[in-house]
Amino acid sequence: MPPKTRARVTKRTASSGKDDADEAAGGKRKAPAESAKNKESSECPQLCHWLMKSEPESRFENDIDVKVQSLNTVYFLYFNVSGLHSSDGLILQFGIEDLKALPDQTGCWDGVRNYQARNFMRQMKDGQLAFFYHSNCKEPGIAGLMTIVKEAYVDHTQFDKKDVHFDANSKADNPKWSMVDVQYQRMMKRFLPLSELKKYHLQHRATGGPLKDVALFTRARLSVQPLTPEEFDFVLNLEDEEPL
Repeated sequence: MPPKTRARVTKRTASSGKDDADEAAGGKRKAPAESAKNKESSECPQLCHWLMKSEPESRFENDIDVKVQSLNTVYFLYFNVSGLHSSDGLILQFGIEDLKALPDQTGCWDGVRNYQARNFMRQMKDGQLAFFYHSNCKEPGIAGLMTIVKEAYVDHTQFDKKDVHFDANSKADNPKWSMVDVQYQRMMKRFLPLSELKKYHLQHRATGGPLKDVALFTRARLSVQPLTPEEFDFVLNLEDEEPL
């Protein structure tokens, strides 16, 4: 069980439209003073940047506002909705402003029930950066940056029979699911919409460029995705550029 002083920030995303399916994962640790854009691309292992998706907008489930209910309990729940889910199978209304509002601006990213997404989280290291991606909303895209502040550990929700993430097949002596803790770092200087990222992806596929194979479009339905240093730096630099 995680310490009760840490708010639970369950994150998951849905993909209801083609564009929402075109999303990504990235992150990396904060850089020194040199160049916020050059971060630690030089010495990090191959997977050292991430993109993690979550839904920022309220949605009603059985006449209950999911987001309001979540915020009132300080527990951010995922809901299974037929026809409205990522390959991870879970959905949550939780935006970057919600993470910013938590104690210490920190929470645990629990509820992941996809093996590939889980394995990516198990590769995350303390201090790496992740883009916070708003998914399944009016304008999906990258809203800000967060830092991995605790490496993968047991996701307690898999053992809680009252939790929507309960997994009867997971055993305490051999838990199947993990989570990490994340901390808000900052908002992007400008919101980077999916539509703009897709334009760059298509350009780079045709002519070559950092985003030609970016997971946001090649492994679109994963809610936790890796970014190469080149992909991360290119996307980060877009915040200083005029929209395409």
